Amino acid sequence: MGEVKLFDTTLRDGTQGEKISLLVQDKLRITELLDDMGIHYIEGGWPGSNPKDEEYFLQVKKLNLKQAKITAFGSTRRAKLKPEDDPNIQALVESEVPAIAIFGKTWDLHVTDALKIDLEKNLEIIFDSVRYLKNYTDELFYDAEHTFDGYKGNSEYALKTIQAAVEGGADVIVLCDTNGGTITWELERIIEEIKQKFPGVPLGIHAHNDSGLAVANTLASVRHGITQVQGTFNGYGERCANADLTSVIPNLKLKMGIDCISDENLKKITFVSKKIDEIFNLPHNSRLPYVGDSAFAHKGGVHVSAVLRNPQCYEHVNPELVGNKRRALISDLSGISNIIYKAKEMGIEIDKDTVAGKKTLEEIKRLENQGFYFETADASFELMLLRNKGEVRDYFELLSYRVIDERKKEDMAGIEATVMVRVGEEIEHTASVGNGPVNALDCALRKALLKFYPSLEKLKLLNYKVRILLGERGTASTIRVLITSGDGKDTWETVGVATDIIDASRQALIDAAVYKLMKDDGLVSLSRK
Repeated sequence: MGEVKLFDTTLRDGTQGEKISLLVQDKLRITELLDDMGIHYIEGGWPGSNPKDEEYFLQVKKLNLKQAKITAFGSTRRAKLKPEDDPNIQALVESEVPAIAIFGKTWDLHVTDALKIDLEKNLEIIFDSVRYLKNYTDELFYDAEHTFDGYKGNSEYALKTIQAAVEGGADVIVLCDTNGGTITWELERIIEEIKQKFPGVPLGIHAHNDSGLAVANTLASVRHGITQVQGTFNGYGERCANADLTSVIPNLKLKMGIDCISDENLKKITFVSKKIDEIFNLPHNSRLPYVGDSAFAHKGGVHVSAVLRNPQCYEHVNPELVGNKRRALISDLSGISNIIYKAKEMGIEIDKDTVAGKKTLEEIKRLENQGFYFETADASFELMLLRNKGEVRDYFELLSYRVIDERKKEDMAGIEATVMVRVGEEIEHTASVGNGPVNALDCALRKALLKFYPSLEKLKLLNYKVRILLGERGTASTIRVLITSGDGKDTWETVGVATDIIDASRQALIDAAVYKLMKDDGLVSLSRK
């Protein structure tokens, strides 16, 4: 297996997926990220299809790119127009990019039923379009749309369409599994037969994931001599999307020994994956191979114990190679190894014989049985461990609280919380209003404590999640509350569980405040970083 070039189509095919819409500035930012990571070709869009893509190709010229070649995408000429008279063809020329990719019809079904032209006319269209555009760009890629379905339906005609593109001067013929339904062994057979027909012609692969095989088919294609692989970051794209480059690239590099990207750039792939999701304004899929938060997360006690001895026991690669990190999860499935590993991450030294560690493990199993959830609530876990070590300071004691939800028809904002706290020998009794019972309690608690701890002014509730546990009990169900807090510098998550949503919130809010105070005193992991 020789050299393989990476062709990213996140900005074109990826944006055809549901719930995705990018501004020109978004596309430019992603372009910079992909270029910095070492992607060879970036397909920026279809300049003849919309004003946004036209603007992108104007603005992208202003970027100081390191190596990526910006590629414009379009179609072959219309049946009744010459290339020089076709607006879409001319838009590709006017984009003035170093590479152009155009697609044409390979499947006779599409020629007769979609284009409604005769088969010979389609061959002329392909040849004319490729030959004309080749004069205006450094590299011309021909995407043979529906290569595999077309080949299975009429192999003789499918080969003629590829022949027309080759004779027109295409630099790479990209074989497209457009419907995403080709099984891997079918794909391998067809690639070999096409190679026999066109020896020495560079081939690429563009696989969709409708059968869940896009990554597998892409890797199999490389084994059969494909030299350009196309895909999108995080597997975005139309329908079930495209081959996911966050899986394709590490597999090529780490499993197949193909140096398609440098070691240093491979370490950026997790960051780029998450950053693209952030720009898309979509949640990152934690279960993505290699780059997901769960990719190297260990929950079972037996697993964590083994990973502590040798990570290879339950990890197929070192997470640092792809810029990810190993994580031990805390739950009722944990063993003492989970506690030791997590404590070490937080800079807390314990061993398997430590009383605090054993007590924490027992407490976690008991509390998770009640509905607590410590996988993400790291702050609550850390406080529990430090309490069991006797290292949590007695900052304050909540003596009592009350929330009054009094609503009048003309004034629906009558929610008031009253709290009484003890700090040392002093008792503070105060009240506050809020736009909801939890907000009112949060405001009242911090108001009472600000006199003693002014730094709590920076404490903000950033996210609030509620889950009903054992919903069959109706309004008597247990409630779990997860709160994300921050102080402008760091964020942390705490948890509370009760049959009363306000009481569950109270637990999480107190942990959040105590964690902030411990952080200010340099006693928790966030303050040790």
